[in-house]
Amino acid sequence: MEESAALYVVPTPLGNLADLTRRAEEILRTVPWVAAEDTRHSGPLLKQLGAQARTIPAHRHNEHEAAARIVEKLQAGEAVALISDAGTPGISDPGARIVAAVRAAGCKVIPLPGPCAATTALSGSGLLDEHFLFYGFLPSKGGQRRQALEELREQPCALLFYEAPHRVLETVEDMATVFGERTLVIARELTKLFETIHSLPVAEGLAWLKEDPNRQRGEFVLMLSGAPANAESGEGERVLKLLLAEGLPVKQAAKLASAITGAAKNALYDLALALKAG
Repeated sequence: MEESAALYVVPTPLGNLADLTRRAEEILRTVPWVAAEDTRHSGPLLKQLGAQARTIPAHRHNEHEAAARIVEKLQAGEAVALISDAGTPGISDPGARIVAAVRAAGCKVIPLPGPCAATTALSGSGLLDEHFLFYGFLPSKGGQRRQALEELREQPCALLFYEAPHRVLETVEDMATVFGERTLVIARELTKLFETIHSLPVAEGLAWLKEDPNRQRGEFVLMLSGAPANAESGEGERVLKLLLAEGLPVKQAAKLASAITGAAKNALYDLALALKAG
């Protein structure tokens, strides 16, 4: 044990049990209490480690009550480990409210590094964006989901989303509608037997998923390349002007310039209108 009376935020494997760090294993074996998202799910892992800890349910629907119990244990001088079903607690998983409550009570929080689906997927994506924005789960309702995607369309960084198998087709279809010509990387079943990381134009994503029902199974990380550089400078503007000079209509010129240079089609269209008006 490292310290008593601390809340340890412990990442657990996404699938491959060998990804559990030695430090995480030691803590789970030695703490008297483990706060778990689903005690039935975490039971086999704790049993395999030979852990003797008693468990505290700590899921999305009881975080306030769980936090109160955990603070009580910490104030009594006992250590608690916080785990989710897989990956890092608090990253699109329960745990953030518990950590906030523990900190507010003046108790110590010790986070451990370890498995996280978002960073695991990004490291294998091949996306060249220097920055990324992790969104987590999009809204489940179609209208709200499309609105959320529209608000992210001009972000110049890679975009990372989690998605469930029963919504992945709808989500990828919406991404194709909103983002047009971008690179989509689909990662599923990370660290497991059927791990897949596949890169393709976002417009082809829905067809690829439908080609094989197995591709629609498992938990997903969906990654999109960031918005291209501003169309008002550089190659996008140069090509657009050449196409307009050849007499192409504004809409067609913007579409072709976008396809040729990768610049955002909507921005090129706005620029073409401005050039015509000027």
